[in-house]
Amino acid sequence: MTVPSLVIGISLGLLSLALAFLAFRGFRQYARTRVRVQLAWGVGLTLAASAMVLETAVYAGEVNEPVLQAYVFLSAVLVGVLSLGAARVMKSPRFQRVYAAYVVAASALVGVASFLTPIAPASMVSGGIITGDPPFSLILFSILVTGPATVVLLASAAVSLRRTRKWQNLLLIAGALVLGAGGTLYIASFPVALYYGEFIGIVFLFFGLMSLPQSTTLAPAGLPAGPALERRL
Repeated sequence: MTVPSLVIGISLGLLSLALAFLAFRGFRQYARTRVRVQLAWGVGLTLAASAMVLETAVYAGEVNEPVLQAYVFLSAVLVGVLSLGAARVMKSPRFQRVYAAYVVAASALVGVASFLTPIAPASMVSGGIITGDPPFSLILFSILVTGPATVVLLASAAVSLRRTRKWQNLLLIAGALVLGAGGTLYIASFPVALYYGEFIGIVFLFFGLMSLPQSTTLAPAGLPAGPALERRL
């Protein structure tokens, strides 16, 4: 293995560990505060870490159809789950419930399609890099999750900036958006751009999650602080 290849392999492993750490922190915060948004971040980051582990496995030579099917599924669904954490900025319990139901249903559909659609490894992997070229049918199914999720992430960022101007929320949403769109950074001439994008996403999420416990203790205008507020988030 050449030095550049070794560096990329180590980078993938370190990014997997960083995402796993953030997922653990999200679950730990949820166990302590029972704020639902923490659960969404934890699950979304777990999916992102799992996708990164699969990227590492493929780069190490473990290239087969089930691995690629799982990667396509995780890459699409993690965007939807991360967007659930951003949707709470809308401060509409009804919207959150309806959107959560849609994400679950669409993710289940993507899961079925991903594992039933044959994927030729040669069409998705080049030089150990997943080039992001799944069958067109899977792209269409994935858009059912990634399309609305991207809109929710962008809308949540705009609403957060207009209403609260809290940089913690903006960092979380920006990090989720970068991670969710990370697959599109696979450029044939410079595929390592994906890793830089994922690193930036991790940095945003890290600082956002580090500051989130302080921000969630503050009640938005017109809402009381305490358990009643936490149940609505």
